[in-house]
Amino acid sequence: MKRTWSIAKRVLKELFRDKRTLALMFVAPILILVLMKVVFTSNSTTNVNIATVNVQSSLVTQIKKVDHIKVYKYATQAKANKALKNQKVDGIVRYKNGNFYVKNANTDASKTTATKAALKASMVATNIEELKTTLKSLAANNPQAAAMMQSKNQKTPKIHNSYVYGDKDTSFFDKILPILMGFFVFFFVFLISGMALLKERTTGTLDRLLATPVRRSEIVFGYMISYGLLAIVQTLVIVLFTIYVLKVEVIGSMWNVVIVNVILAMVALAFGILMSTFAKSEFQMMQFIPIIVIPQVFFSGIIPLDTMAHWVQNISYILPLKYSGQATADVVMSGAKLSQIQAPIGALLVFLVVLTILNILGLKRYRKV
Repeated sequence: MKRTWSIAKRVLKELFRDKRTLALMFVAPILILVLMKVVFTSNSTTNVNIATVNVQSSLVTQIKKVDHIKVYKYATQAKANKALKNQKVDGIVRYKNGNFYVKNANTDASKTTATKAALKASMVATNIEELKTTLKSLAANNPQAAAMMQSKNQKTPKIHNSYVYGDKDTSFFDKILPILMGFFVFFFVFLISGMALLKERTTGTLDRLLATPVRRSEIVFGYMISYGLLAIVQTLVIVLFTIYVLKVEVIGSMWNVVIVNVILAMVALAFGILMSTFAKSEFQMMQFIPIIVIPQVFFSGIIPLDTMAHWVQNISYILPLKYSGQATADVVMSGAKLSQIQAPIGALLVFLVVLTILNILGLKRYRKV
């Protein structure tokens, strides 16, 4: 028992000396819980934008009364289609030949459901209002009341739904799967690259390399090229598996998805190398995961950013997974071309350049001159 207690005291002393471990155990869970509280409770509603074409004013008025629904009237179907393509609206409601034709973007199943529910509820409310008007007219012995009542006995308009992405069975998982693809690329490349360079340093290989006349930039680029090639292969495996085995529908070019995720993999590689310079062991490298990787999931697009408070959304701009999630979703669900996702790709390239420079500077602490 005495020996057991001695071992326990030794372990406790080592733990209390390791401030990073203590922070991981006590501070990191609190920070993540606070972040989850902010993300999930900032705004629990889904805001939906609906375009209408040739829809009667009374019905439009009823749709506007539905909470968190905004209605935009368009003169032609072509203009409404353009707004849908540019992601200004989430669906189009068109009245033609006595029926309603609804075209859903369907990139978010919750918004598609909200559009359908709003239209049905508004149709019922409109019918009730018109019926009340008719009954009042009858009560006043209005000669036109009979004609109005007859019109109410006509066949109820049918609703025909179509979808830009997927079909009526498209679920929330279909929306987040392209984003999860980027997350797994980032996570595993970050972990493997960080662990690999850490091993090089702890075994003395990096010290011997730094003792030679080779420049720090050459070392960083050498590591990035070697691990980068492996990261590209891993990215191809994840992307192709997601598309062909999990049957994710891709409206745009599959190679655009590959390009985005390869750039993300290079960012994760540079990130992992940088974080490994601050770790003294594999365990300490693992400690960066709750701080660096997990918070990015909340801002990658899995949880719609437009449901969050504006100040919470601003946090996403400093996280690479936000840009990869945006670009991948645009290609997969909206068919965006490479020229249309230049902004998020440019942001990822900025991350890559900055992290590479920091890696070159970071090696200076290990070079003994």
